[in-house]
Amino acid sequence: MNSPVTPVSGPSTQSPAGLDPRNKQRFLIKLSGLIAGGMFIDGFILGSIGLVMPALSADLNLSAAWQGLIGASALIGIFFGGPIGGYLADKVGRKPMFIVDLSIFLVGSFMQFFVDSAWQLFVIRLIMGMAIGADYAIGWPLLAEFSPARLRGKLLAFQEVAWYVGYLASYSLGYVMSSALDLDWRIILGMSTIPSLIVFLLRLGTPESPRWLISKGRVEEGLAIAHEYMEEADVRELQDEKRVETSFRRLFSPQYRNATIFVCVFWVCNVTPYFAIATFAPIVLESLGLEDGLTGALLLNGVVVAGSLAAMFLIERVGRRKLSIPPMWIGAIALIIIGLFSHVSPMVILACFVAFSFANAISTALTGVYPSEVFPTEIRGAGVGFGTAISRIGAAAGTFILPMSVVSLGVGATMMIAAAICAIGAIVSHYLAPETMGLSLNQASAPVSKAAAQ
Repeated sequence: MNSPVTPVSGPSTQSPAGLDPRNKQRFLIKLSGLIAGGMFIDGFILGSIGLVMPALSADLNLSAAWQGLIGASALIGIFFGGPIGGYLADKVGRKPMFIVDLSIFLVGSFMQFFVDSAWQLFVIRLIMGMAIGADYAIGWPLLAEFSPARLRGKLLAFQEVAWYVGYLASYSLGYVMSSALDLDWRIILGMSTIPSLIVFLLRLGTPESPRWLISKGRVEEGLAIAHEYMEEADVRELQDEKRVETSFRRLFSPQYRNATIFVCVFWVCNVTPYFAIATFAPIVLESLGLEDGLTGALLLNGVVVAGSLAAMFLIERVGRRKLSIPPMWIGAIALIIIGLFSHVSPMVILACFVAFSFANAISTALTGVYPSEVFPTEIRGAGVGFGTAISRIGAAAGTFILPMSVVSLGVGATMMIAAAICAIGAIVSHYLAPETMGLSLNQASAPVSKAAAQ
């Protein structure tokens, strides 16, 4: 059933706080920070496991199979948590799931201090991964539904900055704590408890999305929150919000099939080469002649932070398509050069890795923007969650296939395969990526085939 919302107006729908634009701005900044906290935590847990793997493998006497399972546990959890969390966010609301998912992660983080077997660590990190996957599908739609069109892209892109910062912080702290301080691996993994607790406490009291409330027929309640926290132009747009039943199948309907294909392919083609190269950067760089692979890997992690910041500042100036398609071609070219000329100067190779990392970070920043914009309210969480799950297939594949490919095919051929993945993403984006800069959320969630022609 599609029924337009009946406008509700009058002083009764506004609170005193809603009359002050500064309160709305402060709320938007806080909400963006709270969602970025979840992204930071995700990067934090993924960045630390590789560094402590040798220590925990020796301590728990892990087989190669258990090492792989534990290393992939969070990614496996994200694969399942994204769609489940997104569906529940669309079904029962953003607000309750926004708290539940992080509380689960907080408990899991704390339990890492006490693990004494491989299966315990696997299960704990699997559940933590499910919570993080759900957070993607809850937080991004919530932020998109509160944000004005002129800031929506920048705020969503900032979330990717937080992920990279969390990964870099974990990578750096883990190295110091394991090498210089020689701390137990349980303490290093359990450190995620601190940021998790802070973000959890700050999230208490977050309001429900007005768009979600209106889509469920709770019009007066939704408009009251909208008047308090949203700009008036966005409140007026809520009149166009439709009441439609949540259905996961709508992602594959003729109306949104192209959007689903685009989001999944774009996300996979960005994260697959990144996770492969970032996870094994020290090994790859040393195999190419760089004496200190770890230092080079830290440099590349710093570069991706810079690239994601560049995307955040440029997205509302140059648009989405210019930040998604050209950087993927640049990344492909950089990897082709490495693949063809891996025998040349190590500094040339490092420069190409820097170029790839910077360009990849720019386009990857759009993986948090597009899914939140191209799906309507009733399936926005499900769309983000499904894209998250599919992207983790690429991340896991890149992580596990790269070392085998380097051994069997060599670094050059492996880099050519990674370049091909980037090129596929660029081609698909050329035909399906919409330009949503400046559009309202209702306009942006029109079918991609129409939006891309604008």
